[in-house]
Amino acid sequence: MKRDFYEVLGVNKGANAADIKAAYRKKALEWHPDRNKSPDAEEKFKEINGAYEVLSNDQKKQAYDQFGHAAFDPSAGGFGGHTHSQQNGPFNFTWQSSDGQNPFGGQDFDFGGFSNPFDIFEQFFGGSSATFGGGRSRRQIPTYKIQLTFLEAAHGCEKEVSLDGTRKKIKVPAGVDDGQRIKFSDFVLYIDVLPDKIFKREGNDIFINQDISYTQAVLGDEIEVSSLDKPIKIRIKAGTQPGTLVRLRGHGIRDVQGYGVGDLYIRLNLVVPSRLSSHQKEIIRELD
Repeated sequence: MKRDFYEVLGVNKGANAADIKAAYRKKALEWHPDRNKSPDAEEKFKEINGAYEVLSNDQKKQAYDQFGHAAFDPSAGGFGGHTHSQQNGPFNFTWQSSDGQNPFGGQDFDFGGFSNPFDIFEQFFGGSSATFGGGRSRRQIPTYKIQLTFLEAAHGCEKEVSLDGTRKKIKVPAGVDDGQRIKFSDFVLYIDVLPDKIFKREGNDIFINQDISYTQAVLGDEIEVSSLDKPIKIRIKAGTQPGTLVRLRGHGIRDVQGYGVGDLYIRLNLVVPSRLSSHQKEIIRELD
């Protein structure tokens, strides 16, 4: 039995395009066979890319929402009297109707030209893969590894690299992620992003932890927090609870493919003082 495509990507049926895109990015990087050495990584990778190919395409998604996996199964019947089929790479799309027409608008679907899961991955991330499972080989391209700091990956940078003794100056686009591959004219760069002490990344969103005092949490305050570019002032509301997330739209990472900018999330952590004077203790008892 095939798993539900929404379940494969870890999103609900009402997920929008951005949710599906972010979920695919996370899952595909996690299960890419070059990074994940689990015995089932390749099958998981195929499943993730198959789910994304369908759910990221409005027409395929509509068909899947209406008929489930049967919409892509040439052996499935029950949709009408006439059978129509179209194949693209690993997918066979079949529909049936009484009048011989496509029930999803009267037009054949555009399947996007994907031939295997790595083609989907490469188009999404702009990378390149040398081979794919089942013995089907592809043109070998030299692959080199480059380490970037979190901020270099977020902002983009120029680097001088040594490729088999030849030095080249390259431009790394803003928004590249850990594990991503960048294809140049005659080689591929594998991106290794170093962890950052302040910023954590999820898709194009970034998260930071910000300590606040008991007084700031209770009475409110204006504080300064880190961002990718420069410190930003935010207002803490009176009565803020520990663990509250403050969202700053558009202060995250610019999508490497140009699809907008993520957000910055500030998690407010309450710092409880470990030492208090007798007077301070008495005040707190009165407050209680």
